[in-house]
Amino acid sequence: MTSQFLTRRDVIRYAAGRVTFTVAATGATTAAVVTMHLGTDPDATVRVGQVIAFSILVSVAVSMVLSAALSYRSAILMRELTKTRRELLRISRTDQLTGLLNRRGFDDEAGVTLALAQQQDQQVVALMCDIDRFKSINDRFGHEFGDRVLVAIGDILREFSDVSDILIARHGGEEFAALMVGVSNEQAMLYAETLRRLCSTEVSENGTSTPVTVSIGITSPQRKTDLSTIMRFADQALYQAKDNGRNCVVQINAMPVAVAAEAA
Repeated sequence: MTSQFLTRRDVIRYAAGRVTFTVAATGATTAAVVTMHLGTDPDATVRVGQVIAFSILVSVAVSMVLSAALSYRSAILMRELTKTRRELLRISRTDQLTGLLNRRGFDDEAGVTLALAQQQDQQVVALMCDIDRFKSINDRFGHEFGDRVLVAIGDILREFSDVSDILIARHGGEEFAALMVGVSNEQAMLYAETLRRLCSTEVSENGTSTPVTVSIGITSPQRKTDLSTIMRFADQALYQAKDNGRNCVVQINAMPVAVAAEAA
């Protein structure tokens, strides 16, 4: 049974147990081996140097074996702990419904991506995508069907990101975010329009089906900007796409603001 360390007392008890075991095993093994080779007669005549050398040799050998065994066990536990931490980190950065990055994961990855893009003087484009009339879908068909819609759109976005090497995440609710690096304005618009067409689909579940569309807002290519700024402009573009009747792509040119911020 795996030990559980819930309190400091558990830690102390575990450490004391390991020390006690090591000392007892070393003493018992040393005594047994010495007795076996030198006998049990307390009045027997033996050379002191022989006893000392033999005792030291046995103690060192036993200590090495025990240390190796305990170190191996500790290494196994540390490996399992490392794997658990990695898995917990992955879970904390992943949206459990769609399997995409969640907002935290996106912010972490996007921060690294932006820093690298600026070092290499590459343009970046932010994209915000929202499922049209998602609340109405939930109200009409229920939240379980709404989740099916989210999964369907998430699958489309994941497949597209795998092919085009775009960072995509579920940003919250029915919103998805993306970051494109090293693309021109024409490429960014082409990607956005392709995503809009792919996401214009029919979602079915248990005999119920409904058409689904998305609205997309993107920024113009930027070379030097921070994540919050570029995502804010993408969000504004998304609101304009909604105002324009949905199921469309709207681009906002954030270049003047970025240039002003850089000059300041």
